[in-house]
Amino acid sequence: MPYFPDIIDIRKAAEAIAKVASITPLTPSIRLSKRYGADIVLKREDLHRVRSYKIRGAFNKINSLTAAERKKGVVCASAGNHAQGVAFACNHLGIPGTIYMPSVTPKQKIEQTKMFGGDWINVVLEGDTFDDASDRAKQYALHTDKNYIHPFDDPKVIEGQATVGLELLDQVEKPIDYIFVAVGGGGLASGLIGVFDQLSPDTKIIGVEPLGAPSMKTSIEKGKNTELSAIDKFIDGAAVKKVGDLTFNICRHGLFDMVTVAEGKVCQTILELYNRDAIVVEPAGALTIAVLDAYAEEIKGKTVVCILSGSNNDITRTAEIKERALLYARLKHYFIVRFPQRPGALKQFVVEVLGPDDDITHFEYSKKSSRENAPAVVGIELKDPEDLQPLIERMKAGNFFGEYLNDKPDLFQYLI
Repeated sequence: MPYFPDIIDIRKAAEAIAKVASITPLTPSIRLSKRYGADIVLKREDLHRVRSYKIRGAFNKINSLTAAERKKGVVCASAGNHAQGVAFACNHLGIPGTIYMPSVTPKQKIEQTKMFGGDWINVVLEGDTFDDASDRAKQYALHTDKNYIHPFDDPKVIEGQATVGLELLDQVEKPIDYIFVAVGGGGLASGLIGVFDQLSPDTKIIGVEPLGAPSMKTSIEKGKNTELSAIDKFIDGAAVKKVGDLTFNICRHGLFDMVTVAEGKVCQTILELYNRDAIVVEPAGALTIAVLDAYAEEIKGKTVVCILSGSNNDITRTAEIKERALLYARLKHYFIVRFPQRPGALKQFVVEVLGPDDDITHFEYSKKSSRENAPAVVGIELKDPEDLQPLIERMKAGNFFGEYLNDKPDLFQYLI
């Protein structure tokens, strides 16, 4: 029989986790409820002491180890949130741990992991993706006979994450019609399926992945667990090349739908949550809000839960988040502009070509006296997407237009 989380084991996990994790609030969102004509509530998993739900599965797994297994120590790989859960558990239980993290992990997550683990853990930066770090961690665990704490593909981890579902059912006053859950490796989604399949089978669970890392969606569509050759690592908390075998089997049968959201849309949502609701989320934590536009018609009049999975966001990423949001909204555009090498050319461009609300936000130019025209890379922010075509037409009329870069990914990647 394929593994499926049992409600008895999930309740045992809840008892274990109660030692270290408080029940997170379920808060109504007046703004979102009004926008979508639905009763939308937010499960604030971002408010754990490690700022994500990952403490649930990590602690449940490590707490289940025997005395002999604890003495050997543990190993894990994580893009950040699982690492913090493991680090906290190691410190709390007095178990040595080695934590592998991708070299591109935001500095804030690395520092938080070290803080929670104290002297009980050692952090090793390895590879560019979670999968790279995971491969190295598994090799190390095998060679040292230490216990590998998988971030999602382990029954005890899944059962720990499933406790989110138990809390939800205790907190709501009426049946839940839809739950939106971020999917990276699939541990949280699998846990929720385990709870709601047995206690609220009419609830529809929707998995949400980044558009640039659709590992679960691809696997479900192909009917087998499929490893992606490349992924966009921006939404680091939900960017894996391959989901778990256990979680794939559970999600392929238990999810009502599996959808993706563009990274730029997620960035818009991060900024909106901060500016409108004073809620700070990491990119993966915003997935379940960002997807609501795609489900606007289906959720009207329904009771909807969006799980905010984490808030471990590095403030140094704010500029990139804003850039991606503007690009997605078609308000930020990059061009190669060919300036005639004569006095007053730049002034003419600013006065005659730019619209009254257009703003130059990026400018790279090098004068070459042997050429009639010298190219510059120019980034322009618009007030309205409809202003783009008139801008291009004015560039061409003044003989400034060289090339539009937004739709040339090979060149464009170097600008953002």
